[in-house]
Amino acid sequence: MANSNHAKPRKKGGALKIVLVIFVLLILAIGAAALFAYNEINGNGGKPGVEVTVSIPQGSSVASIANQLKEARVIRSSYLFRWYVGYKGAAGKLQYGDFTLQTGAYSYDGLIEALSEYAKAESVRLTFPEGTTAIAIAQKMEQAGLCTAKEFLEEANTGDFSEYTFWQYVPDDTEAPDRFLKCEGYLFPDTYEFLADDTVHNYVATFYSHFDQKFTDAMYKELDQQGLSLSEVITLASFVQEEAGNDQDNNVAQVFRNRLAEGSPYPKLQSNTSSYVQSDADNNYLWNWVAPWYGGWEKIPENIRNAYDTYTCTGLPAGPISNPGLAAIRAALAPQPDAEVQDCYFFVTDLSGQYYYARTYAEHQTNCQKAADVNRSLAAKK
Repeated sequence: MANSNHAKPRKKGGALKIVLVIFVLLILAIGAAALFAYNEINGNGGKPGVEVTVSIPQGSSVASIANQLKEARVIRSSYLFRWYVGYKGAAGKLQYGDFTLQTGAYSYDGLIEALSEYAKAESVRLTFPEGTTAIAIAQKMEQAGLCTAKEFLEEANTGDFSEYTFWQYVPDDTEAPDRFLKCEGYLFPDTYEFLADDTVHNYVATFYSHFDQKFTDAMYKELDQQGLSLSEVITLASFVQEEAGNDQDNNVAQVFRNRLAEGSPYPKLQSNTSSYVQSDADNNYLWNWVAPWYGGWEKIPENIRNAYDTYTCTGLPAGPISNPGLAAIRAALAPQPDAEVQDCYFFVTDLSGQYYYARTYAEHQTNCQKAADVNRSLAAKK
């Protein structure tokens, strides 16, 4: 009798059952997540717990605030809170300061409302004009009783601010051995309100976070396209700020960029805002700020003096000479000069604020004479 081999029939519906189980589990997971989100957003996460104080520094991002709230156990999900704040368009409402909150006591709407009320705390409001130097900023912080100038500068130069995008582009001291101060140029000038009992790190971070917000992705892209470094642009911007800081920013920036261009017949800035000139009457970075730091002109290290004397060094000096504003930065990055200034290498100003531009040294000498005549005329009227 012949044997016939027959394969065992597969159990029908086995694969279907597995798919159904996975589907049910997925639905349950989604439901659990939705329930968690609903309860979390609407404040159904549990009974109110203990009181906690959450300190939110000025300039904090929504992500930073969310992380602080989670660490304090006011909320359970920093991601969900960030999403909800964005969904509500409430980011601009959140304030800084010290907030007394309760764990597990708030709906997200209630929490946003609580954080939207200005926290009453002793604070100090200070204004730093464009072009203020790092030392002047530190001195003003000390005069306001917030910290010592030494503490501020030490933190600004050596603290960890890697959370900010721009910080990765600022050379270390080993990469810039002739630079005076690492922080110079990046302490963005503006009006700020500081908590009286905050940390020195947060005081410095207030300036740095503002700079980080002002220097946009588009500006970094422009740097790449031009083959420039952030340090080069901010250094140039500081000279534009000191030599202009007005409606002539773009023209002055163009003149400096012409001098710095490859093959330029005048490759030195030759700006009296940082030079060998030794006079308190002049706005001179080396004389007014660097020399006092070291205890006198003769005590400035030779490499520092040579690196910042724009009549000695070719190209840009070792670092910025002040903290420029946004207009000066934009002009340094992409100047939009008047047509007649497009190919100029010189400029001079008179005491009335008039700028004279020239293509050749001979033209510049003529302009210097014009400026001198105006200055004498103004002096005679006094």
